[in-house]
Amino acid sequence: MSQPLDALTKSLLQAARRAGADDADAKAVRATSLSVDVRGGTLEQAERSEGTDIGLRVFVGQRAATVSASDTSERTIEEMATRAVAMAREAPEDAFAGLADPDQLACDWDIAALELYDDTPEPSPQELQEDAARAEAAALAVKGVTQVQSASGGYSAQEVFTAMSNGFEGGYARTDKGLSCVAIAGTGAGMERDYDGDGRIFQADLRDAADIGQCAGMRAIERLSPRKPPTGAYPVLFDERVSSSLIGHLLSAVNGSAVARGASFLRDALGEAVLPDHLSLIEDPHRPRASGSRPFDAEGLPTHRRVIVENGVLQGWTLDLANARKLGAAPTGNAARGTSSAPMPSNWNVSLDQGTHSRDDLIRDMGTGLLVTSMIGSTINSNTGDYSRGAAGFWVENGEITHAINECTIAGNLRDMLRQIVPANDARTHLSRVVPSLLVPGMTLAGA
Repeated sequence: MSQPLDALTKSLLQAARRAGADDADAKAVRATSLSVDVRGGTLEQAERSEGTDIGLRVFVGQRAATVSASDTSERTIEEMATRAVAMAREAPEDAFAGLADPDQLACDWDIAALELYDDTPEPSPQELQEDAARAEAAALAVKGVTQVQSASGGYSAQEVFTAMSNGFEGGYARTDKGLSCVAIAGTGAGMERDYDGDGRIFQADLRDAADIGQCAGMRAIERLSPRKPPTGAYPVLFDERVSSSLIGHLLSAVNGSAVARGASFLRDALGEAVLPDHLSLIEDPHRPRASGSRPFDAEGLPTHRRVIVENGVLQGWTLDLANARKLGAAPTGNAARGTSSAPMPSNWNVSLDQGTHSRDDLIRDMGTGLLVTSMIGSTINSNTGDYSRGAAGFWVENGEITHAINECTIAGNLRDMLRQIVPANDARTHLSRVVPSLLVPGMTLAGA
């Protein structure tokens, strides 16, 4: 019979003490995952995995080390502690390392309010296969779709428990079910592909399989007969499917780890305008049924709603304990870690203010330019914000979509791009990153 996760973390902490650690924290994760792939209406592949991973971080003075294992026997736990302490003694001193003070720790939370776990029975492989087959059939039913590259369904459930020698203990469980489909249209050198998919914490919230397959098929058809765009300066509209990447670059630039290293194009921008004056960017780790929700962070600190950008102005960094100490700031409850890694700053659920106009309105008003629906590769200079990516999508002429576009490069500077963005009102509010389509009035396109 498998041990409870709280008992495993307690055993890890006790072993660390016996091995000579001054402080320690332990994390245990028990996870189950199931996935199926369908092709041609038949099962192509099915995988299932179950396991428990444990991680231990020890402190010997200002020196730290982290070890992990997937074996939870008493012997392994003792060996982990011994090796971790030996590693820590050889590690360089870090003046900013250490656990949280007891008065910083989360002490009260409501797991049920976050709705992270669906107690609906785990779907059978047959159920997942049927969903994937329905998505594939719907995609193939779209006229012009010649094949489906993949139709996949998956489910996962995990329990997480963390304990620390400063007295913190806490855990929670989470589930996820997903379905995706990649359709191919055309033949030979004229083939184009596109996809659709959905993932939800609660199985009942998942979009219908036929809808996902049909959408993937329609998107693939729309990308047929692409051309290269003209080279020049044009407005670029980032479709809602890819627009969150722009906000992702902003979040990376205000991550405390990057700021502390001086490797951020926003390292001197605290208190300055980084978005249009009417836009705010909010982090809320307590949104129900959202994949980025957390009752506490990986260092036992309480998570809370915070304003990252208010009316365009950058309000603060995203910080774990160590980087907060480096920057002389208060931690923000944003530490994340796996069983084999030390904590690092990470964002939870974020949402950008939506606009008052639809995506169609922005297309109409942008005149002539590019609607980007997918991107590949990237050359992002984190120090300067210089931005260059391969892109594909649709050409807009006189406010109307005229034809598909591929093999082009879009370029600009993120500081300038973010300051000018114009949001649509089409963000999907169930996602961890709620970001609508974003229009950048001027970028450089390299095409024909």
